[in-house]
Amino acid sequence: MKLKFTKMHGCGNDYVYVDCMHNELPHPNEISQYISHRRFGIGSDGLICICPSDKADFRMRMFNADASEGKMCGNGTRCIAKYVYEKGLTNKTTITLETLGGIKIIEMALKDNKVVKATVDMGEPIIQAKLVPMTCKADVFQDMVLDLDGKTQLKGTAVSMGNPHFVTFVDDVEHYDIEGIGKIVEHHPAFPERVNVEFVEILGPNEVKFRVWERGSGETWACGTGACALAYTCVVLGKAGKRGQYLTVQAKGGTLEVNYEKNNHLFLRGPAALSFEGEIDIPEEILK
Repeated sequence: MKLKFTKMHGCGNDYVYVDCMHNELPHPNEISQYISHRRFGIGSDGLICICPSDKADFRMRMFNADASEGKMCGNGTRCIAKYVYEKGLTNKTTITLETLGGIKIIEMALKDNKVVKATVDMGEPIIQAKLVPMTCKADVFQDMVLDLDGKTQLKGTAVSMGNPHFVTFVDDVEHYDIEGIGKIVEHHPAFPERVNVEFVEILGPNEVKFRVWERGSGETWACGTGACALAYTCVVLGKAGKRGQYLTVQAKGGTLEVNYEKNNHLFLRGPAALSFEGEIDIPEEILK
């Protein structure tokens, strides 16, 4: 099968996008795993299908590099906005997008009739442990210690933005063992659906830097839902930022901004960029 695709990224968080408005993509899980390989495929953090919706303007399905389906992708939502506007699938600069993490509202910023930035209403943070989901004795796991292996402990906060996250603060994020600790936390038995892990370094009163270990993809260069989870955590713990103001969040692939509004919604603002477009042959054995 020949598959036409568009490669896009938000701050280096890169996905392969496929227009599924008229035809559903067969075996998207297996296709995602195949095309995401950075040696033998296109190379990406996963696959995002742009589909019709009976609840919103469009619907997103996103798949990680390991073939698992995710509920939300903040950087992906901005890229979808750029895709549908520039491909002529809509002439609206504010759209609604159905995701497994709820319906999101996206406002686009244009330059020369191209979408250069977008702001997404990411909704309210979910902090009840059982809804994150996380199995623990506390109703809310906030700034508490997680026992990793009986010897190592990690203090953090569990919060969901459609995807589950565990936010922890470190002194030097560049030299921290992201892969080693990230893998352990991702597969910790306290998280029945696995978890994304944000390692956050405070740079100033309104600026932070982070690296992220994403379930199903490993370390990625940015994570929109993760940026929102850490912004919420920074504000409520008094680490950085204030309600109603944008917090600058430095990711490995660029800069995101997150505003934890007084209505309890988090707003994610950042760039969306086109990498390239093309066509790839999907082996028949992948489709069986």
